[in-house]
Amino acid sequence: MDKKTPFYDKIVEAGGRMVSFAGYTMSVQFEGLMAEHQRVREGVGVFDVSHMGRVEVKGPQALEFLQYLVTNDVSSLDMYQALYTPMCYPSGGIVDDLLIYRLPDHYFVVVNAANNEKDQAWMREQVAGFDVEIIDRTDAMAQLAVQGPKSEKVLQKLTSADLASIGFYRGLETELAGVKMFCSRTGYTGEDGFEIYFPAEKANLIWDKLFEAGAEEGIAPIGLGARDTLRLEMKYALYGNDIDKRTNPIEAGLSWVVKFEKPDFIARDVLLKIKEEKPSRRLVCLEVQGSGIPRPHDVILGDGEELGQVTSGTFSPSLRKGIAMGYVKRGFTKSGTELKIRTHRGEVAVVIVKPPFYKEASHK
Repeated sequence: MDKKTPFYDKIVEAGGRMVSFAGYTMSVQFEGLMAEHQRVREGVGVFDVSHMGRVEVKGPQALEFLQYLVTNDVSSLDMYQALYTPMCYPSGGIVDDLLIYRLPDHYFVVVNAANNEKDQAWMREQVAGFDVEIIDRTDAMAQLAVQGPKSEKVLQKLTSADLASIGFYRGLETELAGVKMFCSRTGYTGEDGFEIYFPAEKANLIWDKLFEAGAEEGIAPIGLGARDTLRLEMKYALYGNDIDKRTNPIEAGLSWVVKFEKPDFIARDVLLKIKEEKPSRRLVCLEVQGSGIPRPHDVILGDGEELGQVTSGTFSPSLRKGIAMGYVKRGFTKSGTELKIRTHRGEVAVVIVKPPFYKEASHK
């Protein structure tokens, strides 16, 4: 039986078309994918992301534990700052990609919904020797992502906090519509936007207040469909598609969040060897020349041979053409390289482009 988020009734009331996703009943779309996508690019939209896993890590050695657990440098965080990081197996394969926030008395970790149980089990397996406590806060909290160039204007109506002062990947503790919450500025769309975390029992109140405040700006709920096209236009990896236990951060283009200079961490030596020897393949962005829409598992071709497979593919509402990500064999990964993708409707011409696909996003 799929779980329901605290906003389930509100989403059904708003006309959400519901599907099973990551163990939850979630909305794939409301007014339609294209319209929802453009609403976020041009105005403001609201995503129910309460299905994401939320975990507190606290204790005298919380920092040392997280430093060992993930590839990025958690010690670099200022108070109320966030970082993005992979968490790896000893093999170098990716357990998950996560956000870690530094808060006054604990670290707050946000993980992918489908991986929540697996991630927490993995974290608990690694605690031996560390004086830490891991607390699952997923069900106790609700989470909304308010995304788009008008998101600050809408949220500012509900709080006395100066939202303009929050930098990218920063946050603050405040009240919104009288409810205490944590508000951060990250996002998975490329647009300016905020995430708000608050007690699950306040879900209906916050939903109503948010939509009242955003009425003038045309605020609307956004489903999983547009969430996927928005993130793909930015080359944001999706766990289970673009990264998983069979991929490593180096080949996935995530070397920038693997900090070899910090103390030892899981898979450090394996990843360092991959970096020094260069990976046998890399994740690239592929833009269709002409018509055609690539889909996951479509074969990527070059010089008469199979070079890899598409991991994510869609029609880009912003660019009005097919786009894809996929792993391509070393030697064929430079921008400007012309390749082909074998789709179910035949071969289509593609060219490797520098990310992101969409370059007009509003994030700070």
